[in-house]
Amino acid sequence: MIGTFLKQEARRLDATFLEGISNRMQWERRRPALRQQYFEMLGLWPLPERTPLQGQVTATLERDEGFRVENVHFQSRPGLYVTGNLYLPREARAGARLPAVLYVCGHSGRGRDGNKAAFQHHGIWFATHGYACLVIDTLQLGEIAAIHHGTYREQRWWWQARGYTPAAVECWNGIRALDYLQGRPEVDPERLAVTGISGGGAASFWIAAADERVKVAVPVSGMSDLEDYVGHQVVNGHCDCMFLINTFQWSWAQIAALVAPRPLLFANSGHDTIFPMGGNERIRKRLEGLYGYYTNRTERLFDIAVTPGGHEDNPELRLMAYRWINHHLKGDDAPVTEPDLPKIEGRLLRVFPGELPADERNTRIDEDFVPLATHTPPSSEPEFQSWRATKMAELQRLVFPGAKPPFDGSVSGPDPGRNRRPPASGSKEAPPVFSSRVPQTGTLSSEPGIAIPWKYFPPTGPKASRILWLVVLGEEDALEAAPEWLKGTSGGEGHFLIAPRGSSALRWPDPAPYYIRRSLPLLGRTVDGCRLQDVLAAMAHVLSAKQKDRLQVKVIGRGAAGIIGAYAALLEPRIAEIVAVDPPVSHREGPIFLNVLRVLDVPEALGLLAPRPLSIYTGKGEAFEATAELYRVAGGAAMRRPLP
Repeated sequence: MIGTFLKQEARRLDATFLEGISNRMQWERRRPALRQQYFEMLGLWPLPERTPLQGQVTATLERDEGFRVENVHFQSRPGLYVTGNLYLPREARAGARLPAVLYVCGHSGRGRDGNKAAFQHHGIWFATHGYACLVIDTLQLGEIAAIHHGTYREQRWWWQARGYTPAAVECWNGIRALDYLQGRPEVDPERLAVTGISGGGAASFWIAAADERVKVAVPVSGMSDLEDYVGHQVVNGHCDCMFLINTFQWSWAQIAALVAPRPLLFANSGHDTIFPMGGNERIRKRLEGLYGYYTNRTERLFDIAVTPGGHEDNPELRLMAYRWINHHLKGDDAPVTEPDLPKIEGRLLRVFPGELPADERNTRIDEDFVPLATHTPPSSEPEFQSWRATKMAELQRLVFPGAKPPFDGSVSGPDPGRNRRPPASGSKEAPPVFSSRVPQTGTLSSEPGIAIPWKYFPPTGPKASRILWLVVLGEEDALEAAPEWLKGTSGGEGHFLIAPRGSSALRWPDPAPYYIRRSLPLLGRTVDGCRLQDVLAAMAHVLSAKQKDRLQVKVIGRGAAGIIGAYAALLEPRIAEIVAVDPPVSHREGPIFLNVLRVLDVPEALGLLAPRPLSIYTGKGEAFEATAELYRVAGGAAMRRPLP
């Protein structure tokens, strides 16, 4: 069920490429807003301050083959070091006005030498053909070894809640590398290009899409589409630097579209298993349509380059990149060759041959690259209402961009991922009969293709209760019987248990959760965001019977499921009361919603529920003091109770 859903969503989003745009004028009118969305999805909006680069040259190598290399470093922001090698023609001096190329590296580990040492042949070629070429290390495999593999290997799922991706660091480092190049006296600041393969191909897209100073781009084996990444599980072969957080649910090729109309050569190998040709062809067709608004008979601004072979930096790909850059930066269409020049020993290319700088932030950059939300507590009820409105607007914009509270209570409910969509046609689902005195089971549709099981337990007292508890089950809870943790938190009222996707009876066996958790942010979703959609649909399901049965509906859940239930109540104002049992104190622990920590954390989110009744069963009552204070200001009461 989830596999089919992911494939369908990937195809649906890919099909939205430049939706509503049919000519150059429409594209140019929309591009500024899209560019801001792009920065938002990287976690780079508003753009960081361009702090002093503090650039330094630590060594210079003079080579008899007609070039020199300067080992350089600069700080793209204080403490975030970028190490690189600047290749120059041997006799290049100030005022030379050389065209310049920024080469961004792929994933080739060279230890303390940095991965720039593995791609030195690119720098040598450019320097021996009249260019300045800056080859920079990546965050993970540079001289100061940090992390790309947060969700790929390190279980840092909180990156999704933080809105952090190392793609943003690579993009920002590239932007500042262009600043460095433009400040070099040998460089013509108006003739800049960017290229790289694999991770460097992706970074070439990130940088060229972000910075219009890039006049020519040649990303090599750096992008596929959602149908491949998600539909064919190619995401499993890529680390986190290859992806932004697709908050606004773009077709993936729309990132590449931001390069237009600047010259773009889209290069790949015919048997590259992590950038399959199917995706390559689909992206080509999309970009050719866009570039068709600009290309004339005498100038081709977009082309593709495909060579035999697999995922490798092969000579044919390099020669095509050199020709493309020569043509568009120098107006030179002469044939190119690649002389066999001796390699430089890696240790000679080290920027820091001794100790690394003590003030480096590279290894901790995921903790502060994207700013956390700040919280200034309101001190009066009017201030609370203003604060609440601001936070709700930010949640809608960055976390649940398709949601528009208050909701209408339709059976399908709102879709926190993007759009409202009705249940699949022909659905026979119906609300339970809450006046019945026998348990009932069934399913409900939360969005097309997703069926969520539920079980209803009627009141146990002698008189039918008008209170109904909607019980949000967690991954470890069973649907067959009311969970033990309900004892002491609710009475003998009726209970409507639901198992959101990936939990209880729908729990995914390993290794499926890994693929699912990494795929969903590419679709503008998370597992917990999907579970929130399921709970909202269940609320609508229950509330459709409310008028007839005159029910008072309350929601309860344990752990992250309790916070998911609380968010659902936040988005559905007809829920009368909220109970969270042993909730996490921060979204770092869960539930994981995209970008949520850029807006607020769990205690503030619970405070948004004020003044509706809220009970928190916890052994960490002090962690929810902010919730209690918000309730006091709003004129309500958040009860912090010991765990049952």
